[in-house]
Amino acid sequence: MDPRKLLYLACVVEHGSFKKAAKQLLISQPALSTSMDRLERGLGGKLLKRSPAGVTPTPLGELLYAHARLIRDELELAERRVNGCGTSGESNLTFGTLPSLTVGIIPKAVCNWQKDHTGTTLHIVEKVQIELLLSLIRGELDFIVGQTECYGYLEGLKQRVLFRDRLYVIGRPDHPAFEIGNLSWTDLINFPWILQMLGKQRTLLEQLLLPEGLSLPQHLTECGSANCIKSIVAQSDSLALLPASAVSSDVLQGLIRPLDIVDPLLNRDIALIFRDSTPLTAPGRSLVAQIEAAGLSLSRQTLCMPDQDSIAPDLELGRSTVRQREVWPSWN
Repeated sequence: MDPRKLLYLACVVEHGSFKKAAKQLLISQPALSTSMDRLERGLGGKLLKRSPAGVTPTPLGELLYAHARLIRDELELAERRVNGCGTSGESNLTFGTLPSLTVGIIPKAVCNWQKDHTGTTLHIVEKVQIELLLSLIRGELDFIVGQTECYGYLEGLKQRVLFRDRLYVIGRPDHPAFEIGNLSWTDLINFPWILQMLGKQRTLLEQLLLPEGLSLPQHLTECGSANCIKSIVAQSDSLALLPASAVSSDVLQGLIRPLDIVDPLLNRDIALIFRDSTPLTAPGRSLVAQIEAAGLSLSRQTLCMPDQDSIAPDLELGRSTVRQREVWPSWN
């Protein structure tokens, strides 16, 4: 298969028209049509269906288009990375992180880091864990800051734990749950819940409920934005699971409040994860150091409502020693 013809196929499928695709590709329409005819003959099957309404892919065309799109994306990525290695003297740093970490820790770290790195262009990518890992493997990211749980399934990656970030069950300050004595998970599942998307926290909630033989709440909403989750919690009876790094400022402002419920599963390790074959640059190591410092600073703070003396002492964050686990002795 001619890679150029595959790129042509992707363009035709996405535009649904030979005329529009030819204009995009800067070639003549007859030349594009001939190229597609030759690709079909070479494969021995029809790839495109032509009709007055436009051009649509056949099942075989859909299959080939999926691969053609990946090839095109890889070429575009290679071009961006090559252009980013120019001789202008300006360097680029691209890293990925979880949405919950972009609320407090990452902004603080970036502000401190920028003071000494004015010549480096920083790109911050916010995705869920599995998408971050895939982008890291493909070379789209220099490193990621995320959870350690997904690490063991992927080879060629290294990690180093930076800090521990505890998850809290949160509700609005006057939520009915705060009136319940000896609060338990049995009480909490009777309320609506809103969790982060793609199953990570859903799986955690299932694990938390399992010892008591409980199922997930009947009224369950998923959302990809930590800020949106907090806003809904502050205005409704919904409960949520969010880390201290994402809710500390809102708790101090009295917008939301952590419930007095604890479980070892609510502790999570946040780690630096990077490719074994690509050591971090000096700006990258400096940024990681700032992220680690910001995370450790937050982990030593107490998460409680202002003027709320009744907050249980075991809601205190990070008084135990943070586990600085080195999976490999060196990461640079």
